Amino acid sequence: KGGGGRGRVVQGQGSGFFISADGFAVTNNHVVDGADKVEVTTDDGKTYTAKVIGTDQRTDLALIKVEGSSNFPFAKLADGKPRIGDWVLAVGNPFGLGGTVTAGIVSASGRDIGNGPYDDFIQIDAPVNKGNSGGPAFDTNGEVMGVNTAIYSPSGGSVGIAFSIPASTVKSVVAQLKDKGSVSRGWIGVQIQPVTSDIADSLGMKKAEGALVAEPQANGPAAKAGIESGDVITSVNGESVKDARELARTIGGLAPGATVKLNVLHKGQDKVVNLTLGQLPNTIEAKADIDKDSGKGASRGTDVPKLGMTVAPADSVAGAGKEGVVITEVDPKSAAAERGFKEGDVILEVGGKSVSTAGEVRDAINTARTDNKNSVLMRVKSGGQSRFVAVPIAKG
Repeated sequence: KGGGGRGRVVQGQGSGFFISADGFAVTNNHVVDGADKVEVTTDDGKTYTAKVIGTDQRTDLALIKVEGSSNFPFAKLADGKPRIGDWVLAVGNPFGLGGTVTAGIVSASGRDIGNGPYDDFIQIDAPVNKGNSGGPAFDTNGEVMGVNTAIYSPSGGSVGIAFSIPASTVKSVVAQLKDKGSVSRGWIGVQIQPVTSDIADSLGMKKAEGALVAEPQANGPAAKAGIESGDVITSVNGESVKDARELARTIGGLAPGATVKLNVLHKGQDKVVNLTLGQLPNTIEAKADIDKDSGKGASRGTDVPKLGMTVAPADSVAGAGKEGVVITEVDPKSAAAERGFKEGDVILEVGGKSVSTAGEVRDAINTARTDNKNSVLMRVKSGGQSRFVAVPIAKG
């Protein structure tokens, strides 16, 4: 399916498949993105024009409507979950060759390829190449189990690792695109990060699971419901949350306006929070960067032994803000450097307590050591975003 306009003609090519006799078809968003004209050539060589009904950047899916017939042969989206080891046939238009079928098996499911928090790809080993994007992956019942969307390719050609968007995701996205041209996802307004084993240890959790709230967004549903930085969201509507990605997917799969019950670990205590979901903003926003010159010409700061860094009160350093302590120096061989601390970062909290002087940082570390913790949790602001980092503390 080529997209493009007159003047400076840019053409994109990819694959797609009909999901209804009246001409609704599915492809990838990146195949039709920005196209003012979409042409579809069917297997029998006929060319039709199509209009884009709706696209979803986050899952890379697009729904188009092909004009000119009410009797297109179409494929059914599978209901079941693919099983690892099941045979799969990928159909598409690699390199513009048209109607090419390749076979393989389902190699893995639930893959995260770093595309975004809604990643849940099926990995297949059928040869998939440039131009296969948007084409179907069929199971042995002849139903579409996924939409081929990306390949892992150090060489640029197929190395037998391809990723498909599962049929269950395609169904829910297509239904919303058909209904209103866009996808709305539930939103609670938190910046989250995974709970690593170090973080679990410093919070006194038995298992490293759930999603750690690095920061609730001001006036977001979570902030209004009393969720704070350092809370761990452990379950949604009674279903436990394995990790941060699973939380993003679960919330994103619910409709804005729905009420959800969250189980939250708050300062070591379990609590239940009920909140109404907002709507996930459709723009993927870039965060502002803090003043690059912070820390220049500042007082050199006070050494924090055993962590390998020096800190100064943030309000004594231009551009570092009012809260916390700013890192003025990091020993490159230290535990702090290993965990990504750098000059100009601001430490807001240590062990759940706000800090504004080097003395308070030391006290909080000593408290954690007295509690026999192996690591202490720090909330750090870097480049306008805050995150939690568990830093190992030397005993003694």
